[in-house]
Amino acid sequence: MDGNGIAFMSAAATARAVRAGELSPVDAVQAYLGRIDRLDSRLSAYITVTREEALDAARLVEERLRRGEDPGPLAGVPVAVKDQFWTDGILTSNGSHVYRDFVPSEDATIVRRLKAAGATLLGKLNLSELAMGGTQEPPWGIPANPWDLERTPGESSSGSGVALSAHLCAASIGEDTGGSGRGPAAYCGVVGLRPTFTRVSRYGMTHMCWFMDAAAPMTKTVEDCALVLGAIAGYDERDPYTSRRPVPDYAAALGAGQSLDGQTLNGMKVGLIRELHLSPDMHPEVRAAVEASLDVFRQLGTEVKEVSIPLVELAGAIFVGIADTEGAGARDEILRNRSSELDQASRTRLLSASLVPFKVYNRAAKARVLLRRQFMAALGDVDVLVSPTSPYPAPLHTALTARFESAEDVRARFFFRRAYTGCYSLTALPAISIPGGFTSDGLPIGLQLGARPFAEETLFRAAYAYEQATPWHTRTAPAAQS
Repeated sequence: MDGNGIAFMSAAATARAVRAGELSPVDAVQAYLGRIDRLDSRLSAYITVTREEALDAARLVEERLRRGEDPGPLAGVPVAVKDQFWTDGILTSNGSHVYRDFVPSEDATIVRRLKAAGATLLGKLNLSELAMGGTQEPPWGIPANPWDLERTPGESSSGSGVALSAHLCAASIGEDTGGSGRGPAAYCGVVGLRPTFTRVSRYGMTHMCWFMDAAAPMTKTVEDCALVLGAIAGYDERDPYTSRRPVPDYAAALGAGQSLDGQTLNGMKVGLIRELHLSPDMHPEVRAAVEASLDVFRQLGTEVKEVSIPLVELAGAIFVGIADTEGAGARDEILRNRSSELDQASRTRLLSASLVPFKVYNRAAKARVLLRRQFMAALGDVDVLVSPTSPYPAPLHTALTARFESAEDVRARFFFRRAYTGCYSLTALPAISIPGGFTSDGLPIGLQLGARPFAEETLFRAAYAYEQATPWHTRTAPAAQS
C-alpha cells in the first residue's frame, strides 16, 4: 500500500490493520509525514510537527506488538491535537504571540489518554487566536479549506478540520466552546463531536469559557469518533468537574440497530428544530440537504416530527454575551499588560466584551437556563434533534474579516450562525456534526444531531446509520488528492 492509500484509511481501519500485522505503525506515521511535507505549506493545518516523537512512538507500538501485547484501541493511529492542549516539552501556542514561548512540562489528560490508547502524536494544529475565531492575521498562517482554498475551514479548530479533510492525520482533537469543533467539521466535510459537558477531562486545556469549553473529537467517520471518544472520556481526578459515570463502549454500540444488513433505527424519534430550519437567512441548498436527510431517517425507520424551541433563535446572542465576557475576564492580565501582542480583531473583541454591563451578562445567564429547559422539554418527545451545523456553506476568508457595517450586519454575520451550534454549548448537551451533502459548487454541508445528556450512544447510532446510508463521507477534497 502506498502512502496515500495508508493516509486515506479511517482511524478504525488503521488500528485494525496495525493490530493484525498488516500495516507497520512506522509506515503509517511516515505516510502522513510525507503528505504534511507536500501539502501543508498551502493549507497551514499544523503549527508544530513532532516528527521524531511520532516515529519513536510508532516504533514503541511496533515493539509492543512483537512482544504480543495489545497497544490499545488506537494502536498505531497517527493523531494531531489543537494547539490549545498542553504537550510535554512541545510548544502550546494557543494560536497567539502571547504564548509563543509557552512549553508545558506535562501533557493534557486527553493527550495522555490518546498515547495510552496506542495513538502516535504527529503534532499540534493551527487555530484562531486564543480559540476565539475571527483572527485577521494568524501568526502561523491562515488555514485553507481543502475543498476550496479561498474559503474558511471554520473557526477556531481550523487546523483540526483541515488536517482531517486533507488526510494529514487519521484523527484529531479540536476544542468546542460555541461550535469551534463542529463548525470546522461541517465546512471541511468531516465528523465533529461536542460531548456532554463533563464527559471528557479538560485538564491541560487553555480555557475560553470554562463552563462551556469541551474537547472535541474530530474524525473521518462516525466509527472513528466513537473510538476516539471512548479513549479520552471518563473521570479525571485532576479535573474535578468530570463525570464519574462509566464510559460505554461507544464503538461496540454501533453494531446494533443500524442500516446495515437490512437493520433500521425502528423506534427512534427524530425532531427537526423548527426555528432553525425556517430561518429566511438559511442557504437554500443547506435547507434542501436537511430536508433530504429527514427522508433518509424515515427510510431508516425513525419517526420524524417538528419541534419548537422558541429561544434558540437568540442562542447566538446569548452565547456571545456569556462566552466573550467570560473570555475577557479570563484574559484580564493579557489585556492590561500584553494587548499589543494580540491580533487586532482579538484585541477589539476582548476589549469590547470587557465593557459588557453585568445586567446584560445576568440576563444572558438567565436566558441560558430557560433555553436548557426548552431543549430538555423537546428531548422529552424525541431522541435526536436535527438541524444544519451551519446555516450556510464555508464563506470566503474575506467575509470573516470584513468590517461590520451595521447592527443588522452584526446580527447576520456574528450572532446568526452561532445560534446553530451555540445552543448545545449553552445547554451542556452533546451534539455531532456529520457530512450531510454538498452544494452545487462542491462545498460540504454539515448535518447536526443533538441528544439528551450523556446520550452519545444514541447520537452515534443515528449518525452511523445515516452515514452508512449516504455517500457524503466517501468524497475526497480536491486539495487532498495531490
